[in-house]
Amino acid sequence: MKNKTSVENRPPARVDDHAVPVRNTDFWDGRASEFSEYAASTGYADRFIALMDIDPDWTVLDMACGGGTLAIPLSQRVKSVTAVDFSSNMLQVVNRRCSQKGILNVNIVQGRWEDDWESLGIGPHDVAIASRSLIGEDVRGLIGKLDRAATKYVYISTIVGDGPFDRRLFEATGRQFKAGQDYIYYYDLVYEMGIRASVAFVAEKHRNGWGSHEEALKDQRWMFHGMTGDEEQKVSAYLKEHLVRTDGGWRLPYSRDCSWAVMWWSKGLPGS
Repeated sequence: MKNKTSVENRPPARVDDHAVPVRNTDFWDGRASEFSEYAASTGYADRFIALMDIDPDWTVLDMACGGGTLAIPLSQRVKSVTAVDFSSNMLQVVNRRCSQKGILNVNIVQGRWEDDWESLGIGPHDVAIASRSLIGEDVRGLIGKLDRAATKYVYISTIVGDGPFDRRLFEATGRQFKAGQDYIYYYDLVYEMGIRASVAFVAEKHRNGWGSHEEALKDQRWMFHGMTGDEEQKVSAYLKEHLVRTDGGWRLPYSRDCSWAVMWWSKGLPGS
């Protein structure tokens, strides 16, 4: 009989279906350019990569790479990167960024976690990464698949607490906020899988200042998949009530920064 505290007896790690639809191609295709530009400005990638003892001969698999938040800076420090994502628009962003920077060692592949990676031409890599993408019904299976793709190291990052979401905004609309399992769920899960992972926390700075109320409202939409007209009015009212005038712009009177947990393990260590 399984222990009642086992992660297998907990609900799957997922976010509110009315928040970010993690596997919705249309959603991410629509947000590709905006998301990629913003993700590159928060300091997340630099702090994540600083935790890696990088070998310039590494081959790296970046699964669910988005617009290349990690793939682009890593490509300039390793032998090659395979950047995989299900969103064609996200991959177009990766391709454009590579062209702009003259990067030639990024192999772009359109694919999903659930696909047969071998049929996509994704073979073993020295390092496998899943950055903020381990959300689904079978997290254990996703981690196992990523682990099998790596010969030296695996790196994953997961949400801490509410992550980048603003709980106050959700409460203002009347929606129930469900952030899902945070990093401790994943840490316990890899432990039960026999993996002894290291863990560190990286800070991410999020925009908290805007030139106008309209700009502030636009910047919140990503949090609300399927936002209704009534919800938009409530978010607008919340912002008008709480935004304060600062340095010629508008700011919310609380921090919007968050942390992510980065976990990693070596394939050569006992128990990993």
